[in-house]
Amino acid sequence: MIIAFEGIDGAGKNTCVTALEAELVSREIPVARLAFPRYEQSVHAQLASAALHGEMGDLVDSVHGMATLFALDRAEVAADLADFDADGYVVLLDRYVASNAAYSAARLGVPGDEVPASDVVRWVDDLEFTELGVPVPDIQILVDVPDDVASGRVADRAGQDVSRTADAYERDGGLQARTLEAYRSLASAQWRSPWWTLDNSGDPTGLQDAVSDLVDAVITENHG
Repeated sequence: MIIAFEGIDGAGKNTCVTALEAELVSREIPVARLAFPRYEQSVHAQLASAALHGEMGDLVDSVHGMATLFALDRAEVAADLADFDADGYVVLLDRYVASNAAYSAARLGVPGDEVPASDVVRWVDDLEFTELGVPVPDIQILVDVPDDVASGRVADRAGQDVSRTADAYERDGGLQARTLEAYRSLASAQWRSPWWTLDNSGDPTGLQDAVSDLVDAVITENHG
């Protein structure tokens, strides 16, 4: 099965993916893991990164242009994801198609309650799942934290790595707040697959319990 972790920058998606991976491995369940955007491997992701850091003129201003670059990054490995899924792996993804949907809707100012049925979300859905053949995830997980907590984590991360500069999306606090609202709306609507919500605002015990419950659900889904 394919499990996609979603959330705004600084939500702690990597932490949650790592925790779930460790739990699955401890139960001898095969795992494949991938994070998007694939900045080290994909020319499309590299172009998107350059745009986010002001190196591609006004490309970053185009919601559909940026979304297309992120979609093409996923399309490059769509067949690999499907193969891992078919071979019995649990595929863990740090960001996936819902990121394109949520950020695009937020950038266009779509009200939260209108996000799932909005034109841009339908466009992302058609582009990625239909036109580019990206596999539909079996479960999507919203790693939910208040936007001010997430922004603080982004700032701390930048302070610890002086070589890393925040990109245009990370610097825009208003965008992060709107994107969180969009994610919550997609999760509430169970957009494209069942959604879980993990609270990663600071209680590691609660997070670990939720991860364990998720693994139990994965085992039930895969083995009955």
